[in-house]
Parts: sequence; structure tokens; C-alpha cells
Amino acid sequence: MDYDSRSAMPISQRQLAASLLAAAHIAERHAIAAFIADAATRQAPNPFPQTSVGAVRQVWRQRATEFRSFDIATAGLTCLLTALSGLSVDEALVQEILRAGPHTANVFHRGDGCEIVGAVLYGKPDVDLPTLLTPRATRRAPGPHSRACATSGQLDLFVHAVL
Repeated sequence: MDYDSRSAMPISQRQLAASLLAAAHIAERHAIAAFIADAATRQAPNPFPQTSVGAVRQVWRQRATEFRSFDIATAGLTCLLTALSGLSVDEALVQEILRAGPHTANVFHRGDGCEIVGAVLYGKPDVDLPTLLTPRATRRAPGPHSRACATSGQLDLFVHAVL
């Protein structure tokens, strides 16, 4: 079996959250990063961390349809699909999966955990996304660039949350 060195050194949740905060192209990055950094969130089993843009694109287009059908709230899905559309289908990606209670985050990066391509936070049907406390500096409305990805309206859960 071919062993990929990118999976040899696991990325800490703290580093993953920090890298996600730096990914300005993800409108809901603050909410997803807060979920990842939360003490209750844990790495989930991930039998196939190595993937490709083409595979991720196919899986998440299908999931987007399923999520709408089953009323599953998401954060980051629109931005993930937008980011993937501009990449070669053969490009290698690494997937990190994290869970807490009924919620899951899938984060896709280029292998070192620093350059985040996209991330999605979702829950079970009819379960709201978690409302997590984020640092004061992150409690702002999205900037002009992030509005382009925020077409789902999910961001309102976090911008208007009473803290």
C-alpha cells in the first residue's frame, strides 16, 4: 500500500482552526473555526483522508442536494463548491473530519493543514448549527468578498447570535 507522507503528521485542531480563520474566501469561516476549536469537538475516524478535487466536487454536489431535501443546516458549503469549481479535478486534497454531538465538520486542505480549500459544517435533519462563542474580533458582519459565497443565508445564525 502506498503511504502518503501528508498523513504522517496529524494536524492539531488548534492549527486547523487558525488556518481556517485565515481562509478569507470562506464566508462562514469564523463559525466553522469556532466549532473545530471547541473543547467538545474531536477528530472523527477518517479511513480515506487522501482525496481529489474531482471526488470532493462530486460528493459535495450530491450532499448539497440531499441537505436541501432533508432540511440539514450547513455552513461553508456554497464556498466549498465555489472554490472547487476553479481547481483541476486531479488536484490532490486531504480531508479532516471532526465531530461533536450531532454536528460534523469536513475540512479540505492541500496537505499541510495551512492552505484550506474549503470546509463544511453540518448537523442532522432539523437540527440548528451550534452557536459557539467566538473571539470579539470575529463577531463582525462578513466583508464584501465573503458575501459572494454567503448565498445560503446560514451566516445570519452566527452574526446575530446574542452573546
